[in-house]
Amino acid sequence: MPKLTRRDAVLTSLAAAGALPVLSSASASAASAPSTSTSTGRASHKFEMNIEDTRITLVGNQTFHTFAFAGQVPAPLFHVGEGDLVEVTVNNLTTLPHSIHWHGILQRGTWQMDGVPDMTQLGIQPGDSFTYKFVAEPAGTMWYHCHVNVNEHVATRGMWGPFIIDRKRPTPIEREITGDYIMMFSEWASAWADKPGQGGVPGDVFDFFTINGKSFPETQPLRVKEGDVLRLRLFGAGGGFHSIHIHGHVFEIAFKDGHPLPAPIKADTVLVGPGERYDIILRCDNPGRWMIHDHIDHHTMNGHTPHGGVMTVIEYDGIPRDQPWYHWGHKQFVPDFYYEQSLKKPHGIHTNPTFKGTPIT
Repeated sequence: MPKLTRRDAVLTSLAAAGALPVLSSASASAASAPSTSTSTGRASHKFEMNIEDTRITLVGNQTFHTFAFAGQVPAPLFHVGEGDLVEVTVNNLTTLPHSIHWHGILQRGTWQMDGVPDMTQLGIQPGDSFTYKFVAEPAGTMWYHCHVNVNEHVATRGMWGPFIIDRKRPTPIEREITGDYIMMFSEWASAWADKPGQGGVPGDVFDFFTINGKSFPETQPLRVKEGDVLRLRLFGAGGGFHSIHIHGHVFEIAFKDGHPLPAPIKADTVLVGPGERYDIILRCDNPGRWMIHDHIDHHTMNGHTPHGGVMTVIEYDGIPRDQPWYHWGHKQFVPDFYYEQSLKKPHGIHTNPTFKGTPIT
């Protein structure tokens, strides 16, 4: 008889309770029902998502035990329209309690859906489910994360993902955008990598730093054409600050925490703090290869090894990539690393196999 793991037992108990109408197997970590329209003309979305013990690889041999939404870090992209009705059923397949706070979403009249344990709900216990229902407002770059033991679960266990709400009436600058990219910055203390339930405490030494859960050289380049207008959505997903600098360009800081700024700020460096989001507009007007990196210098290390961490590059079309010394010259390009393809798809929940880890049973 095959051995029954803790994860199998949780799945079995959920199924027996009727809590898994969509997700009937461990391989189906997130799903959505077809979107519908209500009598008020609003779109209505129903999603379902598991929380799973998952081991991800940051870079090289450095792995980390995470409590991953849908088994991936970052978590799936939620992409809906302003004013849409959203319903998300969350199944906890781990052995610790969790919740979801929908960071930036106002929850007008739905304060019980704000996801704070012992204030708006009981934490979702192992083997239990909880359904969140709310209106997607305001528009902009929002995100979601666990609100149980945020010091560990968010700061060092990867429990975060993007939640993008399209504006009913795009601003003039939004109408110019040709490419949309999500970049979530976080930091990791390797001392706690295999010690779930611990970490995220004062005195932690963070020694790995990531964009979308990966450290250079496991990040991916941004491939662009001259004349493109990029929207880079920058998230402070961890517990630290990240000073993001882009070479060869002056960008515009156009949105803060999802809200348009009355007067965009021209800059080449922006400081992103914990929980903050900045949308910057980059006009691709200088062909070449240009670094994007964290200007907090030790954030560009992998452990004790330099030239890693929060680093990537903008590659213009037509610039040769075949030099033997170029890091990405002979590596396979992985599209959608920044959800740039998913953001072009119809509204819904979008998973990404690139971010998928290995289940821990």
